Amino acid sequence: MSAIELDGVINFRDFGGGAGAGGRRIRTGRLFRSGHHAAATDADLARLSNLDFALFVDLRRPPERARDIARRPEAPRARLIEHKGPTDIAVAPHLTFLSEPDATAQRVKDQMTVGYRGYPFDPFYVAVYRADFALLAELDGPVLINCHAGKDRTGFLCALTLHVLGAPEAEIHADYLATNRHNRADARMGELAAQFKETHGREVSEDLLRAMLAADLDWLHAAFAAVAEQHGDTDTYLAEVAGLTPAVREAIREKLLV
Repeated sequence: MSAIELDGVINFRDFGGGAGAGGRRIRTGRLFRSGHHAAATDADLARLSNLDFALFVDLRRPPERARDIARRPEAPRARLIEHKGPTDIAVAPHLTFLSEPDATAQRVKDQMTVGYRGYPFDPFYVAVYRADFALLAELDGPVLINCHAGKDRTGFLCALTLHVLGAPEAEIHADYLATNRHNRADARMGELAAQFKETHGREVSEDLLRAMLAADLDWLHAAFAAVAEQHGDTDTYLAEVAGLTPAVREAIREKLLV
């Protein structure tokens, strides 16, 4: 699992290369994750074009995509999966509290836990998961999964993908937490403070921003705990909710394990 430094895209990295099922390894150069690409430079796009993507998965909601329009690299054969949720809600439901004057870092953690517990069951995200796994079983070529910061929604889908491939839990956790090394928090403070004020109508403390930028393993645990509560275990969830039949799982492994 290795990061790729780009000028205008944060948290871009290959999340392959680790251990997989049956003593095999997860292919490198096939599974990528990142934040949004609205600020990708021409040099970034030229570099990414060499990867020849087969699939883009954009987990951002429609208003996010309209606000930060993706600049994607040339990829003539690439398929695109997008979140198809409502177009009239500007702020994600679990983040609406940020406009309240008593928002704190602890509230961020509490509300993010609520959000993560919802990711596995939100019908719009589930539609993305189902389409993504179906295409992973069919396509040959690199895949890029992104949301806004490349840590929460992206983090959960990448964790599911690594689980499907048989990655050990410790490696799934390590990939998720790598965001904390690659989110460029210090460099982005001014930009994010201005964006926060525009979106939520008030000033924001650095502590609150840092809490928002973090990848917290408790949140990922919360998502998988919700899965276990409703379906018993992750594999049952993947079969019952995400459409991962034994044949689809085996096809994905054949394409992405060596």
